[in-house]
Amino acid sequence: MKEQTAPDPVSLLAWYDMHARTLPWRVPPKLGKSGMRADPYRVWLSEIMLQQTTVATVRSYFETFTERWPSISDLAATSEENVLKAWAGLGYYSRARNLKKCADMIVTRYGGQFPDTEDELLTLPGVGAYTAAAIGAIAFDRPATVVDGNVERVISRIYGVETPLPAAKKEIKSRATALTPKLRPGDYAQAMMDLGATLCSPRKPACGLCPWQKSCHAHRVGNAELLPKKAPKKKKPQRYGVAFVAVRTDGAVLLRQRPDKGLLAAMTEVPGSDWQEAFTFPTQLTVGHQAPLEGNWQKTSDNVKHTFTHFHLELEIWRSDVPLETIPPSPHWWSLPADIEQEALPTVMRKAVAAGLGRAIKARTG
Repeated sequence: MKEQTAPDPVSLLAWYDMHARTLPWRVPPKLGKSGMRADPYRVWLSEIMLQQTTVATVRSYFETFTERWPSISDLAATSEENVLKAWAGLGYYSRARNLKKCADMIVTRYGGQFPDTEDELLTLPGVGAYTAAAIGAIAFDRPATVVDGNVERVISRIYGVETPLPAAKKEIKSRATALTPKLRPGDYAQAMMDLGATLCSPRKPACGLCPWQKSCHAHRVGNAELLPKKAPKKKKPQRYGVAFVAVRTDGAVLLRQRPDKGLLAAMTEVPGSDWQEAFTFPTQLTVGHQAPLEGNWQKTSDNVKHTFTHFHLELEIWRSDVPLETIPPSPHWWSLPADIEQEALPTVMRKAVAAGLGRAIKARTG
């Protein structure tokens, strides 16, 4: 039987000092040990972007945002429309709207300076317990316990937590809190994230390189890949609809804004039908019945499929070429080819436009 020892935060920090990931929002551990702290604005922005999104995807968005808006005051000074355009393709668009609201609050209520306590951070729009803890630890070096998916995996394996997620969250948070040191809590929080992201991976974890190998229950019994356990996922419903891609002779595409509330609120879209589970696809289109304007509407060969958090969606794409003088119905507008990639189109709508035009539409602004 392999010997199991208690996990030691100091050994994890030593590993982090040698193997920390280089990320554009991070202060290297050598500078962190000297007392240099990360910019709260950059920590906050990165943590909001990283919710439900990978580091690889976030990196370019983060660099675009910080080049365009270097400070929280710069972000507050821009419009929500500009923020949504820069966010387009990153998904979970309520994050972008809360980003703007949060920037406004920090400037008006806190004079452009982030509050440094978890209680105050929790009052900010879009900032929950995890984000408040991350900002508190990483930006202000407070001994806050930061638990993301990577940390859940590490803790589950170290202590052999058999309870499936999400029911296990309370136990995992309790055990993680007991481990959090007062020494270098910001570096420790990032070390835990890096351990889960690089060594303690979901499949084929690199246990031989792990600084906590001797402390890991899952490694000792050989079931690391089985943890953390997760409750069975509920089957997502399937919805259907139609998207209309009207193209003027100069290549402009007809667009409109979605309602201010609900799914993809305030984002840009091509006109279309409601999305329903019981949906009858049309065999022809007429203005006033379904189509947004007169035209020779033709169904394209490929349907667009997209998955949201709570349902799958399949859209038929109908295209019509219309004359240059065609007036857009209110409140629609024409977006020229040079402008279309800068519109606040969510990914599903970029797919719809691409299918209608027969060419790729970039998934983000540059």
